[in-house]
Amino acid sequence: MVDIKLVEYLESFLTPRRLGLYEKILNKRTNHFTVAIEDVYQLHNTSAVIRSCDVFGVQNVHVIEEVNIKRIDREIAMGAQKWVDVNRYPTTKDCLTTLKSKGYQIVATTPHDNSMVLQEFDVMKPSAFFFGREQQGLSDTVLESADCILHIPMVGFTESLNISVSAAIILQHVTSQLRKTNIQWELSEVEKLYKRMEWAKKAIKSHEQIIARYHEND
Repeated sequence: MVDIKLVEYLESFLTPRRLGLYEKILNKRTNHFTVAIEDVYQLHNTSAVIRSCDVFGVQNVHVIEEVNIKRIDREIAMGAQKWVDVNRYPTTKDCLTTLKSKGYQIVATTPHDNSMVLQEFDVMKPSAFFFGREQQGLSDTVLESADCILHIPMVGFTESLNISVSAAIILQHVTSQLRKTNIQWELSEVEKLYKRMEWAKKAIKSHEQIIARYHEND
């Protein structure tokens, strides 16, 4: 468990403006939806998806690196990797197993229109949205494990969107619909407390020394 008194002690070193911003953002964060990115080749695409997760309040993103192992592009992510939890997996199977064990339905995104249209998606169920590689799309492993296959309707000559654009469109839609429901989509108080601790540490360069002093006086 996180020591709430320690969290409050750390937060006493932050400005009221920063604390207010943290509280505002935390109150709009969710783990009801999460995102998984499967072996995306272009580094900027992974980074842009992480940025979209931050923008639309999705706290966790899952990066599968079975084929392509790359660091996050900090410039494109615009610091989002500091505030969104990035979980890494060596295989797609590991990621699927983990997310299913947490109660998520697996939602495979695909440009093919023989799947469910985005506007018909049921936001009431905890869901993990999977996005695949730029050219190949999602692997058969994901498609065969999917509880739902989803697409964004298109009416032009182009049959697909860039992965980061697709993620932004889907996340904007499902999170806006989610906030219209009466279900408990927000982070729990315990989850918020953990985030408050982590974010305070990230904002205070000397947090290790401050925590040591706190324990000395405890």
